[in-house]
Amino acid sequence: MGPLVARLGRGGQRLRHADRAHPWVLDTAVVVLVLLMFCLPDLLHGGAGDGDGPRRFRLAFTRLPPSATLLLQAGLVLPLLWRRRRPMVAFGVITAVFVLQWSLGAALRADVALFIALYSLALHGRLRQLPWACGAISAGMVLVAVRASAAVSVWDALFFLLSTATAALALGLVVRIRRAQLAGLRDRAARLEIERDQRSRLAAATERARVAREMHDIVGHNLAVIITLADAGVYATDTAPERGKEALRLIGDTGRTALGELRRVLGVLRAASDDPARAPELSPQPGVADLAALCDGVRGAGLDVVYRTAGEVDASDSGVQLTVYRIVQEALTNTLKHAGPGTRVNLSVVVEDTRLVIRVRDDGPAGRPGPPNEEGHGLVGMRERAALYGGNVSAGPAAGGGWTVEATLDLTPRAGAR
Repeated sequence: MGPLVARLGRGGQRLRHADRAHPWVLDTAVVVLVLLMFCLPDLLHGGAGDGDGPRRFRLAFTRLPPSATLLLQAGLVLPLLWRRRRPMVAFGVITAVFVLQWSLGAALRADVALFIALYSLALHGRLRQLPWACGAISAGMVLVAVRASAAVSVWDALFFLLSTATAALALGLVVRIRRAQLAGLRDRAARLEIERDQRSRLAAATERARVAREMHDIVGHNLAVIITLADAGVYATDTAPERGKEALRLIGDTGRTALGELRRVLGVLRAASDDPARAPELSPQPGVADLAALCDGVRGAGLDVVYRTAGEVDASDSGVQLTVYRIVQEALTNTLKHAGPGTRVNLSVVVEDTRLVIRVRDDGPAGRPGPPNEEGHGLVGMRERAALYGGNVSAGPAAGGGWTVEATLDLTPRAGAR
Protein backbone atom coordinates (compact mmCIF):
# COMPACT_ATOMS: atom_id res chain seq x y z
CA MET A 1 0.00 0.00 0.00
CA GLY A 2 2.83 2.36 0.86
CA PRO A 3 4.66 2.09 -2.49
CA LEU A 4 1.36 2.51 -4.35
CA VAL A 5 0.56 5.71 -2.47
CA ALA A 6 4.08 6.99 -3.09
CA ARG A 7 3.78 6.27 -6.81
CA LEU A 8 0.42 7.99 -6.97
CA GLY A 9 1.86 11.00 -5.18
CA ARG A 10 4.77 11.21 -7.58
CA GLY A 11 2.42 10.82 -10.52
CA GLY A 12 0.20 13.63 -9.24
CA GLN A 13 3.23 15.85 -8.73
CA ARG A 14 4.40 15.21 -12.29
CA LEU A 15 0.93 16.03 -13.59
CA ARG A 16 0.91 19.31 -11.66
CA HIS A 17 4.30 20.25 -13.07
CA ALA A 18 3.14 19.40 -16.59
CA ASP A 19 -0.05 21.42 -16.09
CA ARG A 20 1.91 24.46 -14.94
CA ALA A 21 4.16 24.14 -17.99
CA HIS A 22 1.29 23.55 -20.50
CA PRO A 23 -2.04 24.69 -18.98
CA TRP A 24 -3.89 24.53 -22.30
CA VAL A 25 -3.45 20.76 -22.46
CA LEU A 26 -5.67 20.08 -19.44
CA ASP A 27 -8.31 22.63 -20.51
CA THR A 28 -8.45 21.13 -23.99
CA ALA A 29 -8.69 17.62 -22.53
CA VAL A 30 -11.70 18.68 -20.40
CA VAL A 31 -13.45 20.15 -23.44
CA VAL A 32 -12.76 17.04 -25.55
CA LEU A 33 -14.03 14.78 -22.75
CA VAL A 34 -17.27 16.75 -22.40
CA LEU A 35 -17.77 16.70 -26.16
CA LEU A 36 -17.36 12.94 -26.34
CA MET A 37 -19.42 12.07 -23.28
CA PHE A 38 -22.27 14.62 -23.46
CA CYS A 39 -22.35 16.29 -26.88
CA LEU A 40 -21.89 13.33 -29.20
CA PRO A 41 -24.91 11.37 -27.85
CA ASP A 42 -27.16 14.40 -28.41
CA LEU A 43 -25.97 14.72 -32.02
CA LEU A 44 -26.54 11.02 -32.65
CA HIS A 45 -29.96 10.72 -30.94
CA GLY A 46 -31.34 14.23 -31.37
CA GLY A 47 -31.30 15.52 -27.77
CA ALA A 48 -31.59 14.53 -24.11
CA GLY A 49 -35.35 14.16 -24.36
CA ASP A 50 -35.44 11.86 -27.39
CA GLY A 51 -35.31 8.11 -27.27
CA ASP A 52 -35.16 7.71 -23.49
CA GLY A 53 -37.58 8.06 -20.59
CA PRO A 54 -41.37 7.98 -20.57
CA ARG A 55 -43.43 9.48 -23.40
CA ARG A 56 -44.50 12.54 -21.38
CA PHE A 57 -40.85 13.29 -20.69
CA ARG A 58 -40.02 13.14 -24.42
CA LEU A 59 -42.93 15.40 -25.33
CA ALA A 60 -41.97 18.07 -22.76
CA PHE A 61 -38.91 19.22 -24.73
CA THR A 62 -38.35 20.68 -28.18
CA ARG A 63 -36.31 18.81 -30.73
CA LEU A 64 -33.86 21.18 -32.43
CA PRO A 65 -32.23 20.72 -35.83
CA PRO A 66 -28.65 19.38 -35.78
CA SER A 67 -27.16 22.76 -36.72
CA ALA A 68 -28.89 24.55 -33.83
CA THR A 69 -27.91 21.74 -31.45
CA LEU A 70 -24.30 21.98 -32.58
CA LEU A 71 -24.25 25.76 -32.06
CA LEU A 72 -25.71 25.49 -28.57
CA GLN A 73 -23.27 22.74 -27.65
CA ALA A 74 -20.37 24.88 -28.87
CA GLY A 75 -21.62 27.82 -26.80
CA LEU A 76 -21.87 25.60 -23.72
CA VAL A 77 -18.61 23.68 -24.03
CA LEU A 78 -16.02 25.83 -25.79
CA PRO A 79 -15.94 28.56 -23.05
CA LEU A 80 -14.55 25.86 -20.75
CA LEU A 81 -11.21 26.52 -22.45
CA TRP A 82 -11.05 29.75 -20.37
CA ARG A 83 -12.53 28.31 -17.18
CA ARG A 84 -9.26 28.79 -15.23
CA ARG A 85 -7.90 31.99 -16.75
CA ARG A 86 -11.23 33.87 -17.06
CA PRO A 87 -13.62 31.88 -14.85
CA MET A 88 -16.27 34.61 -14.57
CA VAL A 89 -16.31 35.26 -18.34
CA ALA A 90 -16.62 31.54 -19.07
CA PHE A 91 -19.40 31.16 -16.50
CA GLY A 92 -21.28 34.17 -17.88
CA VAL A 93 -21.13 32.95 -21.49
CA ILE A 94 -22.22 29.42 -20.55
CA THR A 95 -25.06 30.76 -18.40
CA ALA A 96 -26.32 32.96 -21.24
CA VAL A 97 -26.29 30.02 -23.70
CA PHE A 98 -27.93 27.83 -21.05
CA VAL A 99 -30.80 30.33 -20.58
CA LEU A 100 -31.20 30.66 -24.37
CA GLN A 101 -31.33 26.89 -24.78
CA TRP A 102 -34.01 26.41 -22.12
CA SER A 103 -35.96 29.37 -23.42
CA LEU A 104 -36.24 27.38 -26.66
CA GLY A 105 -37.41 24.38 -24.62
CA ALA A 106 -34.46 22.17 -25.58
CA ALA A 107 -32.71 19.76 -23.21
CA LEU A 108 -29.04 18.95 -23.85
CA ARG A 109 -26.62 16.73 -21.99
CA ALA A 110 -23.99 19.44 -22.54
CA ASP A 111 -25.71 21.44 -19.77
CA VAL A 112 -23.22 19.75 -17.43
CA ALA A 113 -20.80 22.47 -18.61
CA LEU A 114 -22.69 24.95 -16.42
CA PHE A 115 -21.82 23.00 -13.26
CA ILE A 116 -18.19 22.62 -14.41
CA ALA A 117 -18.05 26.41 -14.93
CA LEU A 118 -19.54 27.00 -11.45
CA TYR A 119 -16.93 24.66 -9.92
CA SER A 120 -14.13 26.49 -11.77
CA LEU A 121 -15.46 29.88 -10.66
CA ALA A 122 -15.48 28.77 -7.00
CA LEU A 123 -11.94 27.39 -7.39
CA HIS A 124 -10.23 30.04 -9.52
CA GLY A 125 -12.44 33.15 -9.47
CA ARG A 126 -12.84 36.03 -7.04
CA LEU A 127 -14.94 35.18 -4.00
CA ARG A 128 -16.98 38.36 -4.28
CA GLN A 129 -18.25 37.12 -7.65
CA LEU A 130 -19.84 33.99 -6.16
CA PRO A 131 -23.07 35.66 -4.85
CA TRP A 132 -23.81 36.95 -8.36
CA ALA A 133 -23.07 33.55 -9.84
CA CYS A 134 -25.30 31.84 -7.28
CA GLY A 135 -28.14 34.23 -8.10
CA ALA A 136 -27.76 33.65 -11.84
CA ILE A 137 -27.62 29.87 -11.56
CA SER A 138 -30.62 29.83 -9.20
CA ALA A 139 -32.64 31.78 -11.78
CA GLY A 140 -31.51 29.33 -14.45
CA MET A 141 -32.51 26.37 -12.32
CA VAL A 142 -35.98 27.88 -11.77
CA LEU A 143 -36.34 28.26 -15.55
CA VAL A 144 -35.40 24.62 -16.07
CA ALA A 145 -37.80 23.45 -13.37
CA VAL A 146 -40.67 25.41 -14.90
CA ARG A 147 -39.92 24.12 -18.41
CA ALA A 148 -39.72 20.53 -17.13
CA SER A 149 -42.89 20.80 -15.02
CA ALA A 150 -44.83 18.76 -17.60
CA ALA A 151 -42.57 15.78 -16.97
CA VAL A 152 -41.56 16.14 -13.30
CA SER A 153 -42.62 18.10 -10.22
CA VAL A 154 -41.22 21.62 -10.02
CA TRP A 155 -40.02 21.09 -6.45
CA ASP A 156 -38.39 17.77 -7.24
CA ALA A 157 -36.62 19.34 -10.22
CA LEU A 158 -35.49 22.32 -8.13
CA PHE A 159 -34.21 20.07 -5.37
CA PHE A 160 -32.17 17.95 -7.78
CA LEU A 161 -30.80 20.88 -9.77
CA LEU A 162 -29.96 23.09 -6.78
CA SER A 163 -28.37 20.12 -4.98
CA THR A 164 -26.13 19.51 -8.00
CA ALA A 165 -25.19 23.20 -8.20
CA THR A 166 -24.47 23.28 -4.45
CA ALA A 167 -22.28 20.19 -4.75
CA ALA A 168 -20.28 21.80 -7.59
CA LEU A 169 -19.90 25.04 -5.61
CA ALA A 170 -18.91 23.24 -2.38
CA LEU A 171 -16.39 21.04 -4.18
CA GLY A 172 -14.74 24.08 -5.75
CA LEU A 173 -14.52 25.87 -2.39
CA VAL A 174 -13.14 22.79 -0.62
CA VAL A 175 -10.40 22.34 -3.23
CA ARG A 176 -9.64 26.08 -3.07
CA ILE A 177 -9.31 26.04 0.72
CA ARG A 178 -7.14 22.93 0.60
CA ARG A 179 -4.83 24.48 -1.95
CA ALA A 180 -4.59 27.65 0.12
CA GLN A 181 -3.68 25.58 3.19
CA LEU A 182 -1.00 23.70 1.29
CA ALA A 183 0.37 26.95 -0.13
CA GLY A 184 0.45 28.40 3.38
CA LEU A 185 2.29 25.34 4.70
CA ARG A 186 4.82 25.52 1.87
CA ASP A 187 5.33 29.23 2.48
CA ARG A 188 5.76 28.63 6.19
CA ALA A 189 8.25 25.83 5.54
CA ALA A 190 10.20 28.10 3.20
CA ARG A 191 10.23 30.89 5.81
CA LEU A 192 11.34 28.50 8.54
CA GLU A 193 14.14 27.26 6.31
CA ILE A 194 15.24 30.83 5.59
CA GLU A 195 15.08 31.68 9.31
CA ARG A 196 17.10 28.56 10.13
CA ASP A 197 19.77 29.54 7.61
CA GLN A 198 19.78 33.10 8.95
CA ARG A 199 20.17 31.84 12.52
CA SER A 200 23.03 29.63 11.40
CA ARG A 201 24.73 32.53 9.65
CA LEU A 202 24.19 34.81 12.65
CA ALA A 203 25.58 32.17 14.99
CA ALA A 204 28.60 31.71 12.73
CA ALA A 205 29.11 35.48 12.51
CA THR A 206 28.82 35.80 16.30
CA GLU A 207 31.32 33.01 16.79
CA ARG A 208 33.72 34.56 14.28
CA ALA A 209 33.43 37.90 16.09
CA ARG A 210 34.12 36.22 19.41
CA VAL A 211 37.15 34.39 18.05
CA ALA A 212 38.41 37.57 16.38
CA ARG A 213 38.02 39.42 19.67
CA GLU A 214 39.96 36.74 21.56
CA MET A 215 42.70 36.64 18.92
CA HIS A 216 42.96 40.43 18.92
CA ASP A 217 43.30 40.53 22.69
CA ILE A 218 45.89 37.77 22.81
CA VAL A 219 47.99 38.65 19.78
CA GLY A 220 47.66 42.43 20.09
CA HIS A 221 48.75 42.58 23.73
CA ASN A 222 51.64 40.17 23.47
CA LEU A 223 52.94 41.63 20.22
CA ALA A 224 52.83 45.12 21.73
CA VAL A 225 54.89 43.88 24.69
CA ILE A 226 57.34 42.01 22.40
CA ILE A 227 57.83 45.03 20.12
CA THR A 228 58.45 47.33 23.08
CA LEU A 229 60.94 44.89 24.61
CA ALA A 230 62.68 44.40 21.28
CA ASP A 231 63.09 48.17 20.81
CA ALA A 232 64.40 48.49 24.35
CA GLY A 233 66.82 45.59 23.78
CA VAL A 234 68.24 47.28 20.67
CA TYR A 235 69.12 50.40 22.62
CA ALA A 236 70.46 48.43 25.58
CA THR A 237 72.74 46.12 23.58
CA ASP A 238 75.62 48.59 23.41
CA THR A 239 75.15 50.45 26.70
CA ALA A 240 73.85 47.76 29.05
CA PRO A 241 74.24 44.22 27.68
CA GLU A 242 72.63 42.75 30.78
CA ARG A 243 69.47 44.79 30.13
CA GLY A 244 69.52 43.53 26.53
CA LYS A 245 69.67 39.93 27.74
CA GLU A 246 66.82 40.61 30.15
CA ALA A 247 64.77 42.04 27.30
CA LEU A 248 65.41 38.94 25.18
CA ARG A 249 64.38 36.70 28.08
CA LEU A 250 61.17 38.64 28.56
CA ILE A 251 60.49 38.45 24.82
CA GLY A 252 60.83 34.67 24.99
CA ASP A 253 58.54 34.43 28.02
CA THR A 254 55.93 36.67 26.39
CA GLY A 255 56.10 34.72 23.13
CA ARG A 256 55.64 31.42 24.95
CA THR A 257 52.69 32.84 26.87
CA ALA A 258 51.11 34.07 23.64
CA LEU A 259 51.72 30.72 21.97
CA GLY A 260 50.10 28.90 24.86
CA GLU A 261 47.02 31.12 24.76
CA LEU A 262 46.76 30.72 20.99
CA ARG A 263 46.95 26.95 21.32
CA ARG A 264 44.22 27.04 23.94
CA VAL A 265 41.89 29.11 21.75
CA LEU A 266 42.56 27.04 18.63
CA GLY A 267 42.14 23.84 20.64
CA VAL A 268 38.65 24.94 21.66
CA LEU A 269 37.78 25.72 18.04
CA ARG A 270 38.98 22.41 16.64
CA ALA A 271 36.60 19.48 16.64
CA ALA A 272 37.25 17.02 19.40
CA SER A 273 39.37 14.09 18.37
CA ASP A 274 37.92 10.59 18.33
CA ASP A 275 40.72 9.57 20.63
CA PRO A 276 40.33 11.44 23.95
CA ALA A 277 44.02 10.86 24.68
CA ARG A 278 44.91 13.02 21.67
CA ALA A 279 42.64 15.91 22.68
CA PRO A 280 44.50 19.17 23.37
CA GLU A 281 45.25 20.01 26.95
CA LEU A 282 43.39 23.23 27.68
CA SER A 283 44.30 25.53 30.55
CA PRO A 284 41.60 27.55 32.32
CA GLN A 285 40.61 30.93 30.97
CA PRO A 286 42.51 33.81 32.60
CA GLY A 287 40.77 35.66 35.39
CA VAL A 288 41.29 38.31 38.06
CA ALA A 289 43.99 36.22 39.73
CA ASP A 290 46.08 36.50 36.57
CA LEU A 291 46.03 40.30 36.55
CA ALA A 292 49.11 40.45 38.77
CA ALA A 293 51.11 38.40 36.22
CA LEU A 294 49.74 40.59 33.44
CA CYS A 295 50.95 43.70 35.28
CA ASP A 296 54.37 42.14 35.80
CA GLY A 297 54.60 41.50 32.06
CA VAL A 298 53.88 45.10 31.09
CA ARG A 299 56.17 46.35 33.84
CA GLY A 300 58.94 44.41 32.12
CA ALA A 301 58.03 46.28 28.92
CA GLY A 302 58.52 49.64 30.69
CA LEU A 303 55.15 50.64 32.18
CA ASP A 304 54.95 51.62 35.85
CA VAL A 305 51.73 49.89 36.89
CA VAL A 306 50.10 50.40 40.29
CA TYR A 307 47.44 47.74 40.75
CA ARG A 308 44.82 47.51 43.51
CA THR A 309 41.53 45.73 44.10
CA ALA A 310 38.63 46.32 46.48
CA GLY A 311 35.69 44.11 47.37
CA GLU A 312 35.15 40.43 46.65
CA VAL A 313 36.61 40.48 43.16
CA ASP A 314 37.61 36.82 43.16
CA ALA A 315 34.03 35.75 43.97
CA SER A 316 32.79 36.68 40.49
CA ASP A 317 32.04 33.89 38.04
CA SER A 318 34.56 32.85 35.41
CA GLY A 319 32.84 34.75 32.59
CA VAL A 320 33.01 38.05 34.47
CA GLN A 321 36.63 37.42 35.43
CA LEU A 322 37.59 36.70 31.81
CA THR A 323 35.85 39.94 30.75
CA VAL A 324 37.73 41.90 33.43
CA TYR A 325 41.04 40.36 32.36
CA ARG A 326 40.52 41.11 28.65
CA ILE A 327 39.41 44.70 29.28
CA VAL A 328 42.44 45.38 31.49
CA GLN A 329 44.71 43.64 28.98
CA GLU A 330 43.43 45.78 26.11
CA ALA A 331 43.65 49.00 28.13
CA LEU A 332 47.28 48.29 29.15
CA THR A 333 48.13 47.31 25.56
CA ASN A 334 46.77 50.63 24.28
CA THR A 335 48.77 52.50 26.93
CA LEU A 336 51.92 50.64 25.95
CA LYS A 337 51.38 51.33 22.23
CA HIS A 338 50.31 54.96 22.45
CA ALA A 339 51.92 56.33 25.62
CA GLY A 340 55.12 54.26 25.50
CA PRO A 341 57.52 52.98 28.18
CA GLY A 342 57.99 55.03 31.33
CA THR A 343 54.28 55.83 31.63
CA ARG A 344 52.69 55.48 35.04
CA VAL A 345 49.42 53.57 35.12
CA ASN A 346 46.93 53.35 37.99
CA LEU A 347 44.78 50.23 37.68
CA SER A 348 41.90 49.48 40.03
CA VAL A 349 39.27 46.74 40.03
CA VAL A 350 36.53 47.50 42.54
CA VAL A 351 33.30 45.68 43.43
CA GLU A 352 30.60 48.14 44.55
CA ASP A 353 27.38 46.35 45.58
CA THR A 354 26.17 44.75 42.31
CA ARG A 355 28.65 46.58 40.08
CA LEU A 356 32.24 45.87 39.17
CA VAL A 357 34.18 48.95 38.11
CA ILE A 358 37.50 48.87 36.24
CA ARG A 359 39.54 52.09 36.05
CA VAL A 360 42.77 52.42 34.09
CA ARG A 361 44.39 55.85 34.12
CA ASP A 362 47.81 56.78 32.79
CA ASP A 363 49.81 60.02 32.74
CA GLY A 364 50.79 59.77 29.08
CA PRO A 365 49.72 62.17 26.33
CA ALA A 366 45.95 62.77 26.20
CA GLY A 367 45.70 62.34 22.43
CA ARG A 368 45.59 58.85 21.00
CA PRO A 369 46.59 58.37 17.36
CA GLY A 370 44.20 56.49 15.10
CA PRO A 371 41.93 56.83 12.08
CA PRO A 372 39.78 59.97 12.16
CA ASN A 373 36.20 59.49 13.38
CA GLU A 374 36.82 55.77 13.87
CA GLU A 375 37.24 53.72 17.01
CA GLY A 376 39.85 51.01 17.16
CA HIS A 377 38.98 47.33 17.31
CA GLY A 378 40.22 47.15 20.88
CA LEU A 379 37.74 49.69 22.24
CA VAL A 380 34.92 48.09 20.27
CA GLY A 381 35.89 44.70 21.69
CA MET A 382 35.91 46.07 25.24
CA ARG A 383 32.43 47.52 24.78
CA GLU A 384 31.14 44.24 23.32
CA ARG A 385 32.51 42.32 26.29
CA ALA A 386 31.02 44.76 28.80
CA ALA A 387 27.65 44.71 27.02
CA LEU A 388 27.43 40.94 27.65
CA TYR A 389 27.08 41.78 31.35
CA GLY A 390 24.86 44.83 30.99
CA GLY A 391 27.80 47.21 31.31
CA ASN A 392 29.49 49.96 29.36
CA VAL A 393 32.97 51.30 28.63
CA SER A 394 34.07 54.92 28.38
CA ALA A 395 37.49 56.12 27.24
CA GLY A 396 38.94 59.59 26.80
CA PRO A 397 41.38 62.22 28.03
CA ALA A 398 41.61 62.62 31.81
CA ALA A 399 40.96 65.96 33.49
CA GLY A 400 44.51 66.42 34.80
CA GLY A 401 46.22 64.96 31.74
CA GLY A 402 46.70 61.47 30.53
CA TRP A 403 44.10 58.95 29.39
CA THR A 404 41.35 57.13 31.28
CA VAL A 405 39.45 53.96 30.53
CA GLU A 406 36.52 53.08 32.79
CA ALA A 407 34.35 49.98 32.45
CA THR A 408 31.31 49.03 34.52
CA LEU A 409 29.84 45.51 34.69
CA ASP A 410 26.51 44.52 36.22
CA LEU A 411 26.92 41.58 38.62
CA THR A 412 23.17 41.06 39.17
CA PRO A 413 22.34 37.42 38.32
CA ARG A 414 20.21 37.16 35.21
CA ALA A 415 17.58 34.50 34.53
CA GLY A 416 18.89 32.00 32.00
CA ALA A 417 22.40 33.47 32.07
CA ARG A 418 25.20 31.01 31.54
